[in-house]
Amino acid sequence: MDAQKPRSYEIRTYGCQMNVHDSERLAGLLEEAGYVRAPEGSDGDADVVVFNTCAVRENADNRLYGNLGHLAPKKAKRPGMQIAVGGCLAQKDRDTIVKKAPWVDVVFGTHNIGKLPVLLERARVQKEAQVEIAESLEAFPSTLPTRRESAYAAWVSISVGCNNTCTFCIVPALRGKEKDRRPGDILAEVEALVAEGVSEITLLGQNVNAYGSDIGDREAFSKLLRACGKIEGLERVRFTSPHPRDFTDDVIAAMAETPNVMPQLHMPLQSGSDKVLRAMRRSYRQERYLKIIEKVRAAIPDAAITTDIIVGFPGETEEDFEQTLHVVREARFAQAFTFQYSKRPGTPAAEMEDQVPKEVVQERYERLVALQEEISWEENRKQLGRRLELMVAEGEGRKDGTTRRLSGRAPDNRLVHFTKPDQAVRPGDVVTVEVTYAAPHHLLAEGPVLDVRRTRAGDAWERRNTAEQAKPTGVMLGLPKVGAPAPLPATANSGCGCD
Repeated sequence: MDAQKPRSYEIRTYGCQMNVHDSERLAGLLEEAGYVRAPEGSDGDADVVVFNTCAVRENADNRLYGNLGHLAPKKAKRPGMQIAVGGCLAQKDRDTIVKKAPWVDVVFGTHNIGKLPVLLERARVQKEAQVEIAESLEAFPSTLPTRRESAYAAWVSISVGCNNTCTFCIVPALRGKEKDRRPGDILAEVEALVAEGVSEITLLGQNVNAYGSDIGDREAFSKLLRACGKIEGLERVRFTSPHPRDFTDDVIAAMAETPNVMPQLHMPLQSGSDKVLRAMRRSYRQERYLKIIEKVRAAIPDAAITTDIIVGFPGETEEDFEQTLHVVREARFAQAFTFQYSKRPGTPAAEMEDQVPKEVVQERYERLVALQEEISWEENRKQLGRRLELMVAEGEGRKDGTTRRLSGRAPDNRLVHFTKPDQAVRPGDVVTVEVTYAAPHHLLAEGPVLDVRRTRAGDAWERRNTAEQAKPTGVMLGLPKVGAPAPLPATANSGCGCD
């Protein structure tokens, strides 16, 4: 290998938004250490390949070892190539990974991602695998350098870990107890991002609205939302994912009264059955959940509410499932991320009796998806004729190139494809359009764009894009664009679904 040529890296990310943001930090760490991003589509041809893993799916380990097996012959042919495995599965399996895949060079956990460059160098010098799993958080991850994937939208972690004990979720065991950042540190990061041109931020936590439990302030989250509202230049504030148990009236009031907090709420339901919620150790019941939805609708009539639902939890009867369908009909979610229950190793639910037969789960799942699809379409049709301000997005419309359209997000986070205007618009700019067509998962604005507002966020995107194009070949971005979180189709896996 040419000693003067920087080593390239590729990061493969699985799982939830927290992992996506951790991968931005891993990229920042590697670039600070002198590595460069491998070209998009490298498929394991980088000098260093990092897997940031998820452990909440039954086949997560099979998927990892399959990918590692695919890389083994490539590594054998490339002296100096290194493979690192981090994230939740690494935290759980530890030494097992190196035993099953001895060609892996580094295994690191969720609490010590900052050690990756050091561990890679140590593995190179000592010529043996380095396994380092910290049992508790060494430093809050946001103190680490970050290579953000979007110039106009950013994740901002406000806490890590979770104090809940849901029987289907292994995340608390792997991420640890909740640890909150100081409000001043969060706001300083947001202000710094806005100064760089970011106009939309998403506050991120495993249980985001429990923020304050670690610092002894029950209203800390609503205060944080209001404080974000005072930051000049910050146009959009979102957060994910809250827990119904901690969703209090002061948060609803802060959302309604803070103009830049968007009319969007992701509120995981998981099940509409009180019996199943009790078995899941979810600390709310159907009545409490629907009351929250009612209060949000009263305070923010245009709010788009999305959710997570698990079908076929152990012991779920047809009557229990009908209760879930009842809540879906009452809540009228804009979208639902639906999951067929699968055993998650290490969770109490995996050992429960009365596991529901797969064919029963499949049949219920299809009924739920059909109902939600119908509701999503009906709710989207209510948008017809509305004028919406869209933040132009990057890479959201797969067919935009052939249809001469661009895509953007409405304030409530609905995806809208619109006719490309004659004047140039950039990701991060804001356009005003009129909705002419509704589908279950997107809207169309087929008429002319009514207004274009060039923004500092668009300027930031243009600066970054120009700088990236000026870089030598082999240093182009390789990770998928993430920006602000975007809803996925109702049948897709949106992450761990553990909130």
